[in-house]
Amino acid sequence: MQPKETREAIIALIKREVVPAIGCTEPVAVALCVARATELLGGVPEQIEARLSANILKNAMGVGIPATGMIGLPIAIALGALVGKSEYGLEVLKDADSVAVEQGKQFIEQGRIAIDLKKGISEKLYVEIEVTAGEHRAVAVIAGGHTSFVYLQKDSEVLLDSRGDSIAEEESDDIALTLRKVYDFATTAPLEEIEFISESMRLNKAAAESAFVDDYGHSLGRMLRQPRELNIMGDSVFTRILSYTSSACDARMGGAKVPVMSNSGSGNQGITATLPVVVYGEECGASHEQMIRALTLSHLTVIYIKQSLGRLSALCGCVVAASGSSCGITYLMGGGYEEVACAVKNMIANLTGMICDGAKPSCALKLASGVSTALLSAMMAMEGRCVSKLEGIIDEDVDRSIHNLTAIGRDGMNSTDDLILNIMTSKS
Repeated sequence: MQPKETREAIIALIKREVVPAIGCTEPVAVALCVARATELLGGVPEQIEARLSANILKNAMGVGIPATGMIGLPIAIALGALVGKSEYGLEVLKDADSVAVEQGKQFIEQGRIAIDLKKGISEKLYVEIEVTAGEHRAVAVIAGGHTSFVYLQKDSEVLLDSRGDSIAEEESDDIALTLRKVYDFATTAPLEEIEFISESMRLNKAAAESAFVDDYGHSLGRMLRQPRELNIMGDSVFTRILSYTSSACDARMGGAKVPVMSNSGSGNQGITATLPVVVYGEECGASHEQMIRALTLSHLTVIYIKQSLGRLSALCGCVVAASGSSCGITYLMGGGYEEVACAVKNMIANLTGMICDGAKPSCALKLASGVSTALLSAMMAMEGRCVSKLEGIIDEDVDRSIHNLTAIGRDGMNSTDDLILNIMTSKS
């Protein structure tokens, strides 16, 4: 068992990264920033200017906003000003109702919102909101993390300014992980210390089941439960894993007002780290302790990989999240550290090139692809089949393999990210 001090640092890290969220976290982060700026202003703004990084724009353009039946940033910004509460964090819009939505539509129609690309910044997660009313003005900036405020100003008074050093400070607080540390923590920590991870199971399973009865997004998860699809794919643990995972994504991307447990700032990553493990565990009769440890292994693996990848990139987050769930499933299959490491290598070998072209209903397809590979990777690992260092970017050392993946997503795909945004914003 790891020392208590180490365990406490890892638990604090998980609790910071695995949190509830309502709606896609990029437009929600913008709404959160608007809510904080509005609170500083002291009243509903007459005008709102949003200056955003390219990755925020990319992930907020095509996604449904909870309880609105609408897509995109304008309604998220309007509701952030009208009913948003910054104390709610990533659940900032949970008080939105039909009355607020109608007010938000009027807010938009009155031309009170301006949205622009923030130029000259290297930070991929950046939200700057300026609100005005009469002679008064307030500014709020989020950077580095979806809830990380780095600048606050009311009129001429600067209340907070940690720009430039906040991201480094946040990252320096994180314990340095390896896959071995992740595995040892998940499998040896006292059960009562990690019991809290079960909340991810409750929230994300409920989100999936909400989309089994309602029509959200492309309804991929519900479709996979229909007779024709079951006749094609069969009624198995595999199809149930696909159905639950994609269904929760359908609800989230389609604008359902249901909370999901996110991971590293992404609801889809939280869903993918959770539901394949939960469904497989229930199907194979895993004990409560096995389920908790498998979920901890899955979520902490995602956090570990995201430490070097970054919050947002051109690499689809389901590659990372499905790697986590593959580890959890491998553990539930009876695998030890060597099999878990093998599953990660198998994942990296297959899904490295999947691009992120923004948050949207069709993300359910990508989650399904990632989860399919997660199961295959786990099964291969349990059969002693592991992609070798002679193949592609895989290294003998699993941690170096992970860093090869994150270097591609963080550094190598920057021009890809620019091209993706250009294509998305140039469509007629």
